[in-house]
Amino acid sequence: MIIAKLNQPEFEYDIHSLIKAFFPKENVSATAEEKEYEGDAVFRMNIDYAPDHIHITLKDENGEQSEEFAVDFSDRKETKNRLKQHLYQLLVHYTGKELPWGTLTGIRPTKIPMKLLEEGKNREEIVNYMKDTYFASDEKIDLSIEIAERELKLLEKIDYENGYSLYIGIPFCPTTCLYCSFTSYPLAAWRNRVDAYLDALEKEIEYVAVKFYHKHLNSIYIGGGTPTTLEPYQLERLMRKIRCSFDLSDCVEFTVEAGRPDSITREKLEVLRKWGITRISINPQTMKDETLKLIGRHHTVEQTIKSYEMARELGFDDINMDLILGLPGETIEDVRNTMEQIKVLKPDNLTVHSLALKRAARLNICKDDYKDYEMVNTQEHMNLVYGYCKELGLEPYYLYRQKSMAGNLENVGYATKGKAGVYNVLIMEEKQTIMALGAGATTKFVFPPKEKDEQLDMRMERVENVKDVKNYLERIDEMIERKIRKMEEISWH
Repeated sequence: MIIAKLNQPEFEYDIHSLIKAFFPKENVSATAEEKEYEGDAVFRMNIDYAPDHIHITLKDENGEQSEEFAVDFSDRKETKNRLKQHLYQLLVHYTGKELPWGTLTGIRPTKIPMKLLEEGKNREEIVNYMKDTYFASDEKIDLSIEIAERELKLLEKIDYENGYSLYIGIPFCPTTCLYCSFTSYPLAAWRNRVDAYLDALEKEIEYVAVKFYHKHLNSIYIGGGTPTTLEPYQLERLMRKIRCSFDLSDCVEFTVEAGRPDSITREKLEVLRKWGITRISINPQTMKDETLKLIGRHHTVEQTIKSYEMARELGFDDINMDLILGLPGETIEDVRNTMEQIKVLKPDNLTVHSLALKRAARLNICKDDYKDYEMVNTQEHMNLVYGYCKELGLEPYYLYRQKSMAGNLENVGYATKGKAGVYNVLIMEEKQTIMALGAGATTKFVFPPKEKDEQLDMRMERVENVKDVKNYLERIDEMIERKIRKMEEISWH
């Protein structure tokens, strides 16, 4: 347990996230509330805000360390940066280790170099800013700038002002994976309600199609869950509804996440090809059968390979594969073996995830059941994968981070030239409105600031659909009404 006591409620989330980055296995409390804690603490910290300065004290059984520094609370962003800088330096001194991303704890680090590039800053200026402000390592700064440059080029063809993208969620899976915390439901329990779910989804589709008839639809992403848990006739129904509802002449990308190899059949892939889909995901996560069994993925390495080869045979020319580094019990040699098999398949995209121990995931809830399995991800693992990607002609094109990631590292999407995923960049960089349909989906309205000031950031408003499928079916009209109210509230058109 680590306890950070604040004298007033300011920057609790930032403090908690930074301490947690140094101590991922410890429970961390960062609050101004008075609480009682059981057991001994690794250390206790007091963070006291005064009118013109902040004082941090760290105490453990060996003594006390402190930092005091001046701040101007009228500049909240600069105050937060200074607080995180001094807290970071204190924790570096205490632990003897540095973090690859320094003080950066947000999930979208590439937004920083992208904004600076858009402002006309050169590479040297961006490097100095990220090093001085966030203490990020040279390696991560270079990676984030490289990706930001590629993202900007990729997004040149996207219409921010008069365009939008569409996400459609299918929240069913063959089984729930050990590490998963997404909104997904085992298909066996919901098989008889899937058609009813599509009925509700079609109502949302009709609303968006009518409301946005004058807008340019730039990308579509069908995710989940696992969309290919749908039966062929259900996939046919969904594809027909989309094609008949929207003008796709401005759509540069249409992706369907096939995901689990145990959900893929030739008939389902034929339906997707019939409707012109060429971009899909077939996600092994690892090429080790023992690990697949442990994490609850009811497919084998052989099934992954056969599904991939079948998709190629049917003409899919833009296939993504997802991998996770840091899975229970996997060594760096297991990662090497996985990459050797991926190398033979030659996917067009490879998304490399660092395992994140999400609070709602079974791997975290039942962590005592897996205490004998070491979960390790290091920069060495990431570099190994990067070497294979380079050999395959795959370049990093998008990046994001999550809380509680193994090794405090990142997720990176790699792609061959011309095959980078537009939607993946849009969802990370939040530069275009994404209408999100289905249970658990979150719409993001993105629009310019009211004042015509280039220094002001784009504004974003979220509208969330209920996560529970039963509630979604019963409250579909309310989900549509939520979008209508938000659009009226923000006068977005």
